[in-house]
Amino acid sequence: MRPEILFPLFAPVTSLAGVGPRFGKLLADLAGPHLADLLFHLPTGIIDRRYAPKVREAKPSQIATLTVKIEAHLKPHNPKQPYRVRCRDETGFLHLVYFHVKGDYLTRLLPVGSTRIVSGTVEHFNNEIQITHPDHVVAPEAREQMPPIEPVYGLTAGLPLRIVQKGIAVALGRAPELAEWIDPHLMAQRHWPGWKAAVTAAHAPQSEADIPPTTPARQRLAYDELLANQLAIALVRAHTKRLPGRAIEVPGRLRKQVQAALPFSLTHSQRQALAEIAGDMAAPNRMLRLLQGDVGSGKTVVALLAMLDVVEAGAQAALMAPTELLARQHYATLTALAAPAGIEIALLTGREKGRVREDILLRLGSGDIGIVVGTHALFQTEVAFKDLAFAVIDEQHRFGVEQRIALSNKGKGVDILVMTATPIPRTLMLTAYGDLDSSRLTEKPAGRKPVTTRTIPLSRFAEVVEAARRALSTGAKIYWICPLVAESELIELAAAEARFAELKKLFGERVGLVHGRMKGAERDRAMEQFATGGIDLLVATTVIEVGVDVADATVMVVEHAERFGLAQLHQLRGRIGRGAKPSACLLLYTTPLSETAKQRLAILRETEDGFRIADEDLRLRGAGEVLGTRQSGLPEMRLVDLAVHADLIPVARDDARLVLARDPELSNERGAAARVLLYLFARDLAVGYLRSG
Repeated sequence: MRPEILFPLFAPVTSLAGVGPRFGKLLADLAGPHLADLLFHLPTGIIDRRYAPKVREAKPSQIATLTVKIEAHLKPHNPKQPYRVRCRDETGFLHLVYFHVKGDYLTRLLPVGSTRIVSGTVEHFNNEIQITHPDHVVAPEAREQMPPIEPVYGLTAGLPLRIVQKGIAVALGRAPELAEWIDPHLMAQRHWPGWKAAVTAAHAPQSEADIPPTTPARQRLAYDELLANQLAIALVRAHTKRLPGRAIEVPGRLRKQVQAALPFSLTHSQRQALAEIAGDMAAPNRMLRLLQGDVGSGKTVVALLAMLDVVEAGAQAALMAPTELLARQHYATLTALAAPAGIEIALLTGREKGRVREDILLRLGSGDIGIVVGTHALFQTEVAFKDLAFAVIDEQHRFGVEQRIALSNKGKGVDILVMTATPIPRTLMLTAYGDLDSSRLTEKPAGRKPVTTRTIPLSRFAEVVEAARRALSTGAKIYWICPLVAESELIELAAAEARFAELKKLFGERVGLVHGRMKGAERDRAMEQFATGGIDLLVATTVIEVGVDVADATVMVVEHAERFGLAQLHQLRGRIGRGAKPSACLLLYTTPLSETAKQRLAILRETEDGFRIADEDLRLRGAGEVLGTRQSGLPEMRLVDLAVHADLIPVARDDARLVLARDPELSNERGAAARVLLYLFARDLAVGYLRSG
């Protein structure tokens, strides 16, 4: 149950007086559904209204606050013309300009003969001084209603700043004094205010110096968010570790048979990852380990060798992939690799139907099948294992926690290995997973050729087409990546469909198309034709980022490369250079390039190290965009700027550990405050993992 002290902050934003359903929806879309969410929507700047000149001295394009007498209302004959109100002080005239005026609103607001204080942006137009739609108009006796400094907030289309300011003012008015959850020594050391003082100060900046994320108030609020996140992760991990596991330790006979037949020797990091996985499996607790490695670093081989140990122990293993195409590719790779050990591998996707499917289900239930590869189909109700002990989840960010749990529930004490080809910077790693055990594959397997990366302005497009023609004549296959599916009037970028039509005129039926709006089966068919023949140039959007292995694909063209993130470009580039032939990646860009875009493209030319690239991406763009947090399963941070607050993450992680070590039920004074913190940041799910519920 949410603590009663937080009830006022969890009222819906639609309950605010004067905020109807339309503005309420826009507010919820912008910040979140509750008043608490408005408190986390921090100002991005200020409006300073302290400049108060005489009318004649008011400088153009500046926000000025002027005291004037109302002289006349100049109503237009044509309603399309502006309504003007003439005012003056002892130095000259000022016109207030309004459009779309209805009723007697302005005659009531600005009665002739009265004195008013008006504030807005000054314009000099046709030798006149004017303010169009002033931000504030107040009588002199109500001067305190107009703040000298106003916070400015990020907005969404159709939502006025005034509505956001009003909502935040109400939320601040309802914010209670909360018991302190931060360690007092840390508070003193960092000179941080209490929670209510911090949130109040963050929304009442007195100058631009109060806006950066390094101010004490903003640092404290960022730490609150990090601590809530680390406490939630630690609670989920502690819950997982309390679940009974099983120890699996075998001589490794099957593994050795397969290893001896491999056409290459394992890299140092592959051997190290295997040792770490074997250590986890031999321990009595459940394993939850992340295996990170660039596209082509040999994660699948590591997963197979670990699965063979499970089969040798008489149990079963499953590998789950996010798409049917990827599942089939894994199946083909694993079947070939496992053949020397005589191990049969089954494939279970939505495409296996009728008698074939029934046979697989029967043999999974009897234990005749030791290893199964599949998609979401693996955790359907009718899929039952005799003894599932090990689950490998590929491209883990494509699956939710619930799906991971659903698969592990099909066995007893199932060890879980999650794999990703997206190298995650350590900072993001800690934020997303806390101390999730992780193994990194840092080398490329022997025989892999480096990919040459070149940056080319789009003005040389004709040369690139000619280079593609030459590559196709040598039997090469080409990926051609476009950022959009269809032409947009707003953003004139090369669209996949338009580029496909153009290249098809040049190269005929050898050109195929793949994008996210196509049906899955249609997309898979095009990818399969590209892999096996028929299609030699594949025009695609980023749907191929996690895709099939095509050994003959040696050229990649990326249009408008400056629009993509570093990590995404690196992922795309990983689709080529899978065979023994030299490969080239051509990044086409439009000029002029921003400084950040120049740096991004330069890094890609310099290195193929995914971990360095991920770190640079974080530095250049901030966390929000690095992996596309919504797609990657990373938590969305509202108050934390990972580039600025990175030093607070290990502090929050250690503090969360300490809090739970001393008080696993969060029942003492600081523990109870920490519970409130979890609810404040909507980490309610984690509270359910407390031993006492």
